[in-house]
Amino acid sequence: MRKAIVLLSGGLDSATTLAIARAEGFTSYALTFAYGQRHEAELAAAKKVATALGAKTHQVMQIDLAAFGGSALTDPAIAVPKSRRAEEMAQGIPVTYVPARNTIFLCFALAWAEVIGAFDIFIGVNALDYSGYPDCRPEYIAAFEQLANLATASGVEKKGKFVVHAPLIHLSKAEIIQRGLALGVDYAITLSCYDPDPKGNPCGACDACQLRSKGFRENAMADPGARLG
Repeated sequence: MRKAIVLLSGGLDSATTLAIARAEGFTSYALTFAYGQRHEAELAAAKKVATALGAKTHQVMQIDLAAFGGSALTDPAIAVPKSRRAEEMAQGIPVTYVPARNTIFLCFALAWAEVIGAFDIFIGVNALDYSGYPDCRPEYIAAFEQLANLATASGVEKKGKFVVHAPLIHLSKAEIIQRGLALGVDYAITLSCYDPDPKGNPCGACDACQLRSKGFRENAMADPGARLG
């Protein structure tokens, strides 16, 4: 079986992505980041998801993006936006954007991939229901894949071709949920909220919660992860 690094936050999208990697026959090495985010409850969710979906190993990397701040997810002085209308979420880049986060995460994934001899990296970015993040676009994924093959010994020596898989990139949240359910994802153990309470319960009002809730509503079902604590 081919090896793959799968970026795993513990949320709905990354859980579905891990399930897709498994369904496509990859041996998955799950990679999660404790990066100083305010929603650290997602780390516990990631551990549950990695176990439930059969990751061969689950690595949690400690990095401190909170030292830089610049995002509502890493700086407690910046409030997480709540109760925004759909048209507001569709415009501009929100303060929950963490500067260069996906690039940093993918670089770690690339380093681990080269060490274990993997040439496949999975990331659960989405260009439809994505709150305007620039590092969730198809052109970004294509650019990083090109970098991966130019910037590594494995790529330069033609030992293989790095491929960055973004299987959700053109799916709506409702379609992502449909795909995950078909693959047996238990969304009750996932957490998507940017600002959960101390017990890990989602706020229900941040952009991530609203997009998640919309996806389940469009599937005519309740969110099984609405209460986690």
